Amino acid sequence: MIATLAPVGALLLSVALLLTGNGLQGTLLPVRANLENFGALSIGVMGSAYYIGFVAGCVLTPKLILRVGHIRLFTAMVAVASVVPLLHAIAVGGPSWWLLRAMTGMCLAGLYLIIESWLNERAAPENRGMIFTTYTTVNFSVITLGQMLMLADDPLRFHLFSLASILVSLAAVPVALTRSPQPAPISSARLSLRNLYRVSPVGVAGVLTVGLANGAFWGMAPAFASQMGLTVPQIAWFMSATVVGGALSQWPFGRLSDRMDRRKTILIACGLACGAALLLIFTGFAMPALMIGAAFLFGVFSFPLYALSSAHANDMAKGVDFVAIAGGLLLINGAGSVVGPVIGGIAMDRFGPLGLFGFTAIVHATMTVFTLHRMRQRAAPPQEQKADFVPMPATAPVRPDLDPRADETAGPPERSAAA
Repeated sequence: MIATLAPVGALLLSVALLLTGNGLQGTLLPVRANLENFGALSIGVMGSAYYIGFVAGCVLTPKLILRVGHIRLFTAMVAVASVVPLLHAIAVGGPSWWLLRAMTGMCLAGLYLIIESWLNERAAPENRGMIFTTYTTVNFSVITLGQMLMLADDPLRFHLFSLASILVSLAAVPVALTRSPQPAPISSARLSLRNLYRVSPVGVAGVLTVGLANGAFWGMAPAFASQMGLTVPQIAWFMSATVVGGALSQWPFGRLSDRMDRRKTILIACGLACGAALLLIFTGFAMPALMIGAAFLFGVFSFPLYALSSAHANDMAKGVDFVAIAGGLLLINGAGSVVGPVIGGIAMDRFGPLGLFGFTAIVHATMTVFTLHRMRQRAAPPQEQKADFVPMPATAPVRPDLDPRADETAGPPERSAAA
């Protein structure tokens, strides 16, 4: 194991630093915005702006790499991403924070792409699974750490913003010192969205559900917890409990889905995620410990849905290139993540903070009904056609070919006109 991970240790350290800093910002900014009386809709727009930037970064980064190369682009994006948290502390206001979050999203997408390109270059078919699993473990672990860094200081002070900036800045050091050669240019193959839906309606609807519900959660949950009266340490535990729940449930749901019609597992997860969202509503005025426990259950049932939906889409692919499918799924998930925080913010403005989980409950309930409908329309794929389940990071990787299943599919991808 050590021999396998040693060549990518520096890259994993960069990922850890980036995600820790980004995880801290993801909770710090909604909490600070709520303390500054931004309003739920404004906070939702801020969450959407991050995902708009992230999707734009996924599209633009391959083209920028061709122009300036991996190292120069990585250095430039780290510089911008490390300055942005400081600008958040200096220019406190809705429109300025929307723009800054879009900049962060674009830079983080580019940085993840570049680091994952190196990881993919160093991964061979025989060790790709180990590298991907380690990457997933690092992802969940450091995002949890980022939440807990909220305990370090008062969000109304400058220190947490400077800490986020320091962490992002330090992420440049391991990559700058790596001896690995620059990876090959990044491809952006994906199926047209219409063909992707024909391949797997449940897979497409599943990743859209994740984008809507989890995008709203990441963008609005810290503000929800703050408005419900949780203290800053309790908010950190609330967010961390959700991430830990999602990390612990990946493999159990994956193993279950490998042994039965994967749509049944998606059905179970969506139904229970809806129940967990309703439980958060009912415990909203109870003890903080009960809210944190309900948040843990929400993570348990909602976070595995992306991996389950992706695996089901791959089951139905019948030889279509996995990377092309995964690229399309990421685009759909990104679109949902852009819309979700805005709708969540509107729901909180209209119905109070509990409206956030009312929205996520409706999204998961709709997916439950749709999955039931599709199970009556199409038979499950034969067991021998099913792809292996692979757990996904808390933030899905933007390099689909890093997934070990990319080695198992063949055939040229069908490119959309936009690819």
